Order: sequence, then C-alpha cells, then structure tokens
Amino acid sequence: MSNTKAHATDFSLNALKAGDPEESKRFVEANSEAVYRLALRMLGDAQDAEDVLQETFVKALRGLKSFEGRSSLSTWLFRIATNEALMLLRKKKPETVSIDAEREDEEGQLEPIQLVDWCCMPEHELLSSESKQHMEAAIQKLSPALRVVFELRDIEGLSVKETADVLNVSEAVVKTRLLRARLKLREDLSAYFGSQLPERQ
Repeated sequence: MSNTKAHATDFSLNALKAGDPEESKRFVEANSEAVYRLALRMLGDAQDAEDVLQETFVKALRGLKSFEGRSSLSTWLFRIATNEALMLLRKKKPETVSIDAEREDEEGQLEPIQLVDWCCMPEHELLSSESKQHMEAAIQKLSPALRVVFELRDIEGLSVKETADVLNVSEAVVKTRLLRARLKLREDLSAYFGSQLPERQ
C-alpha cells in the first residue's frame, strides 16, 4: 500500500487550516510523489502532471479551511488531483474523456478475452525494463475511467470505499471498473508475453 494514506494522518489539521508554513510544507512534500504519479499515469505527460501537481496543492491549501473531515485527507487530496487531471484531459480530448460510464455489450457483460499462460516465461523477461515499459503503455491505453480506478486501487492502495469516495461513484462501480481494467491489462500483457515465448516444436 502506498505511504500516502499514512502520511496524511501525520499532520495537524488545525495547523494546516491555520496556514502554518512548516506544516503546509511537510504536507506538500509528503504527498507530492503520489499525486504526481497519479497525474502522470492519467495524463501520460510529465509537464501536464507537473501542472496538475501544482494546481492540486494550490487548491488543497486554499480549501483546507472548509475541509470537514468527511473523508480522509488523502482521499480528499486524490479527489482534487483526479478532477484536475480529468479537466485537463477534457480540454485536450473532449470527445473521448469520460469517467461516467464504460461501454459494455447489450447484456452488460465483459467481452471474452484470450489469455496466454505466463508460466514458462523466464523471470528476467517478466521483470525486464522492456516489460515494464509495455505495462506502462498498456495502462495508458485504458480509458480514463478504468485507468484512474486501477491507479487509485492497485497502485496507490486505496480501499474500494476510498476509491469510490474519490470518484464519487458507488463501490459496485469501482469493483466493476477495476475488474475490467485488470482484464484489459492482462489481455494486453498476455498478447505481449505470448509473442516472447519460444515457438513449440
């Protein structure tokens, strides 16, 4: 699990709300890495991620006085970062960006996929830099709706409830999208690793 959740509980909320400069600095430093990582995976561009990082903390520090504690500080921070990233995505690709719904077939079922058994892959192939790059590329190919759920749940370690709170959707929606994201990634990586397997005689 990411350290972001633990970091967020280490601060004095009263000091942050009062604008204490040292506490604010610690808050930003402790959470910047996770916010930047989330933004980078959502946007796929380092400069855009930097912009989201900066805007997230500007809005967070300004809005702390009205923070009521209905969610954890980390959940609240991720919500701001996610909204900032999605707004930037919509500006660049307004016709393709939505986290409100995922297209399914008429019966609402997941499409069948073809998976390759990775059991015969050498460990160095599974952990190679090329494999990791392909994994990152596969994540980038996910729709924003699936990508953000995968990032929050599987990369940052938020619970299903926390992820639902960040995205303002139901826990059932989070579970469905996470399953779809994992299946799509597994399908993509199965095809990749399948091409790396030696041909059977």
